[in-house]
Amino acid sequence: MQIGLVQMQMSTDLEANTQAAIAGVRAAAAQGAQIICLPELFRSLYFCQSEDHAHFALAESIPGPSTERFAALARELEVVIIASLFEKRAEGLYHNTAVVLDADGTLVGKYRKMHIPDDPLFYEKFYFTPGDLGFQVFQTRFARVGVLVCWDQWYPEAARLTALRGADLLFYPTAIGWHPSEKAEYGVAQHQSWETIQRSHGIANGCYVVSVNRTGHEGDPAGGIEFWGQSFLSDPSGTILTKAPVQEPAILVTPIDLARLDVQRTHWPFLRDRRIDAYGEITRRYID
Repeated sequence: MQIGLVQMQMSTDLEANTQAAIAGVRAAAAQGAQIICLPELFRSLYFCQSEDHAHFALAESIPGPSTERFAALARELEVVIIASLFEKRAEGLYHNTAVVLDADGTLVGKYRKMHIPDDPLFYEKFYFTPGDLGFQVFQTRFARVGVLVCWDQWYPEAARLTALRGADLLFYPTAIGWHPSEKAEYGVAQHQSWETIQRSHGIANGCYVVSVNRTGHEGDPAGGIEFWGQSFLSDPSGTILTKAPVQEPAILVTPIDLARLDVQRTHWPFLRDRRIDAYGEITRRYID
């Protein structure tokens, strides 16, 4: 099958961002993509750079306006769409949520981001309640997809539990970049760490990994965040099959072979050799 990655650069215009996402999905589908993933919170600029109550107005219900638009698009193109949205669950209760829309337009389900960061210019704890739906896998027309979101990508536990539910692919809609003041000293190491940890999830679990980032500078011209793009797809051995550029939007469509999963997992039988009888302490915060 073919997997589509839509790397985007956002503007202040919500409708323009949505139209760019729709155009990206159409372009990927025209190239043969059957499962297509958009970046984290693609409808707007990355608003978590500040703590501002006005930004809660960006949230919407699920199902809601965006799921309706993208469900119609999925149905028209007969593709699976993974879309990251700012969910308003109730007054004062908001989530960073990814939805999976099947190729007939059905809302298969949603995943609420479990790990919520609180770092300079990434003040997500102000906006998002941690997810309460657990780690999930969604059966779509083409494959079983696991969806995690951005900060989740640093946690082997999240990838493992999703893979153990039967995921063929792990999708990570993402918004990550450099603080410009840190880029010269730390930029290469930060990006390499980000890429390496995700590739390692594919190796440890014998599955494909799809990470879809945004690109471009957002926020204070003298500071802000320079999103580093470089969306990528890696195979069950951790080999990168495709990678987007740093500084521009991109549509990537890449073939994968699900038969690779069984071959990888039988030749590198990590799931077989797990010592599940010895891992009870993993649920402790720290072992003193």
